[in-house]
Amino acid sequence: MRFIKPAWITHKDTAKSDQDTKRQSIFSIHVHPDGSRIATGGLDAKVRIWSTKPILNGASENSGRPPKSLCTLSMHTGPVLTVRWAHSGRWLASGSDDEIIMIWDLDPSGRGKVFGSNEVNVEAWKPMKRLPGHESDVTDIAWAPEDRYLASVGLDSKVIVWCGYTFKRIRKLDQHNGFVKGVCFDPVGEFMATQSDDKSVKIWRTTDWELEAEIRKPFEDSPGSTFFRRLSWSPDGAHITASNATNNGGFVFIAAVITRGLWTSEISLVGHENTVEVAAYNPHIFLRNSSGSLVTSNICSVVALGADDRSISIWQTKSARPLIVAREVFERQIMDLSWSRDGLTLYAASSDGTIAVFDFDPEELDGIAPFSAQQQYLQKFGFVPPPVPDGYSHGTFYGDDNIPSSRITPPPSPQSRTMEQLQSQTEFGSDAANGGGEQINRLVAKKSNKKRVKPLLISNIPSASTSDKIPNGVATQAPLSVVNQPPSSANGTGPTFARPESRYSIPKSRHPSHSTSPAPSMRGFDADVEMGGPKEMDVPIDTIDASSSPGTTRGKRKASALEGDDRPTRPRTLGGDRLRDVVAVREIVSRRHEKWHDLLPVPPVLTFLSARVDGSEDVLEGRNSEGDSPSEVSFVSGKQTQWLDYVQFPIIALTVSPAFCAVATRDGSVNVYSHTGRRIMPTITLDAPCSMIHSCKTSLLLLTITGQLSSINVKSQSAYFPSPFIGSLLQAPDSKVLAASVRHNGAPVLQISSGVAYTYDAQLLQWAKLSDGWWSGGSDVWQGRQRTTKDVIASIESAITANADDKAVNKERPEWWNAALTLGHLESKLHAAKALDCPSEYKQGLLQYAKKLADEGFRAKAEELIKDLFGPIYWNPLRKEEIWSPTVVGLTKRDLLREVLSVFARSKTLTKLALDWQDTLRKASNEEQP
Repeated sequence: MRFIKPAWITHKDTAKSDQDTKRQSIFSIHVHPDGSRIATGGLDAKVRIWSTKPILNGASENSGRPPKSLCTLSMHTGPVLTVRWAHSGRWLASGSDDEIIMIWDLDPSGRGKVFGSNEVNVEAWKPMKRLPGHESDVTDIAWAPEDRYLASVGLDSKVIVWCGYTFKRIRKLDQHNGFVKGVCFDPVGEFMATQSDDKSVKIWRTTDWELEAEIRKPFEDSPGSTFFRRLSWSPDGAHITASNATNNGGFVFIAAVITRGLWTSEISLVGHENTVEVAAYNPHIFLRNSSGSLVTSNICSVVALGADDRSISIWQTKSARPLIVAREVFERQIMDLSWSRDGLTLYAASSDGTIAVFDFDPEELDGIAPFSAQQQYLQKFGFVPPPVPDGYSHGTFYGDDNIPSSRITPPPSPQSRTMEQLQSQTEFGSDAANGGGEQINRLVAKKSNKKRVKPLLISNIPSASTSDKIPNGVATQAPLSVVNQPPSSANGTGPTFARPESRYSIPKSRHPSHSTSPAPSMRGFDADVEMGGPKEMDVPIDTIDASSSPGTTRGKRKASALEGDDRPTRPRTLGGDRLRDVVAVREIVSRRHEKWHDLLPVPPVLTFLSARVDGSEDVLEGRNSEGDSPSEVSFVSGKQTQWLDYVQFPIIALTVSPAFCAVATRDGSVNVYSHTGRRIMPTITLDAPCSMIHSCKTSLLLLTITGQLSSINVKSQSAYFPSPFIGSLLQAPDSKVLAASVRHNGAPVLQISSGVAYTYDAQLLQWAKLSDGWWSGGSDVWQGRQRTTKDVIASIESAITANADDKAVNKERPEWWNAALTLGHLESKLHAAKALDCPSEYKQGLLQYAKKLADEGFRAKAEELIKDLFGPIYWNPLRKEEIWSPTVVGLTKRDLLREVLSVFARSKTLTKLALDWQDTLRKASNEEQP
């Protein structure tokens, strides 16, 4: 293996003079699928594309063929934090501090000097799409398999999914509660994973973009100071390696390996002295036994880790120790890692403004399998991706072993062009075409017959000229030690590569060590090392009007460029002319010390609170002043304030539904607004401040710190029932309310730490159990271990399981234990579905109940159920003494009975009972018909 550190790859500080050129941080690096070029993004707000041949071939570097720097892209107005090539190689996506994602396409006629610089673009990449949507820095982006989707994450805590064909926004996911700093796709195409500063990894289904699972345990004590949390999915689809995890209460820095399906992390990659910033899997699967068959037991993967301790480790999953550990590779932390498509070269980028390259020989990575083996293996998952939209195709993908690596897929065009024409445009391949010995990779593009209007850059970022006279640094190419081999170099310089058998030393301070130390091992150690966070960057941003036609002046600002009668008119609203601003969220120490008999905690007074309307861009926001200014309520759509209001006391909680907004203040008042800002109810005055507030459609739930609960129908401006007291639900020691919500019918749902969920029955005027962790001890239909679902009762059971103590109790149970608990659980579930008005869950539970009765052969229970659903044979709805209702949760009982009888008819013990009642039901139906 060779270690190379090309000094000529740099992002320059153009604000300095030629003699004082300073390296700027490189935040991202990615290799093109054909391996011929890399893209880097840096603090200079530029994307730069470089040839890889001069990096890997000394003769090519000295000859200058092909050119080292291929292109500089300068449309971003803020530092470029992430760059990613599409799997097809056709497009390059970049995300920036300017909140924008750019999609770049090859431009065959755009060569020439970089504007405001002496640099020359040997090839040109034009901005094809500009994707606004994030409200803060875009920290990471990822392409789905076959480029079906493009996902982006940012410091606005949002995940946005774009169509990989049309680049239209498909979904915005906002379940994260902190900065989102990493995203990756499952190679199968079934899932997407995101990692956030809220100390969680979330798994999303690509079929409906709903949450599949959430992993928190390895990240509970992870520091929040890392620049990125870049995670990676293994090429066999079996594992995710997530960065910024810890063990032993935060004292051991690890990368957590999450298992697919179970979504648990039982494996840790231990040894780095500081936080792991990025993980990157080799794109190939590896065979443990090269002569063995393609089965799960014979497959392993290779993953690289980059950390804030300036070291890189490379692991193979079949070994408990790393293959390679490289210490002191950079002067500062590692920001990004990228493997070449052939799996033999690893590129790393650092915030010190340099990159490093690890070039392996095939025999050093033993057992590497072709992509055809990976494709064959992934078929076992049985996932069928959605069809490609009509008229769209990305062409050839580099996962195909039969595709040559000498070119990328050309974009579609009505015209054809010869290779000679393309060579004359790119100045590539002239030696080869004339019989020279050098074979280089070519970027092939077809020119459209449409007139091209070259976009102009309007930016307030200074763009001073850069020097061509800066001497090229000599790349350090030295043999690098592999496991158990001593390090060596050609000139005695460069980083130290330590033996992986050695242990880490224990640092005595909380600051990262800059001295050479032994390499990581799988053994634990005691350390408490925290990296300082990156400096905040205050980059002014101009909003460019991207919708200008070719005949208009380019680069006009949307607001200031419109004058007089040309300015569009919009309806006047209270505060509607004010743009949305960003407020730092922190707790305000309250000056008031009211005394209540507190049963529940008082929410803290924060400088900023917000709640989003489900399925829309509308947000209700609350701002509390740290001085004597009044608190402000505002309703925001996108970045524009629709209306605002002021309240006398600090805001402690708020909620919003598609029908109304509600704001609770510290004095116990609640204001209810329409979406236009009109107060649609009188100000509600409670006996104490709200501890919890929730809304659903037209229902509003208020729970005070003294334990009084109110459920209000905002539309009719009435209470569903008299306010009950929840004190009786908290009799168990140390019990507390974990969550409080309300259903559309006004039924409250309280989840208690004792493992019980309650609702208030408006007919009985009593509290009733919805579910109990007791059933999980023996019920065959307990859903607590199933994946996240939209079903309300299943979600409640899942929450009970998540909050329960994982203590396996192996007790001897009575003979009928499972049957009794399963039937009791199902009967309780039917009552819960009725209370919460959940028709689908009621029907599902009823059929499960019928099947259990049939399996056990309980004829008496089955007959009683049939009679309850059938009702009186000669039922007359006009007779007041009849108490039987023909429907339940909106479903017709006799229609449900037909399906129940079908279940009974298939059993061995209840067949005759079912046939008799089916005949009776048929006769009753015929008599009811006119």
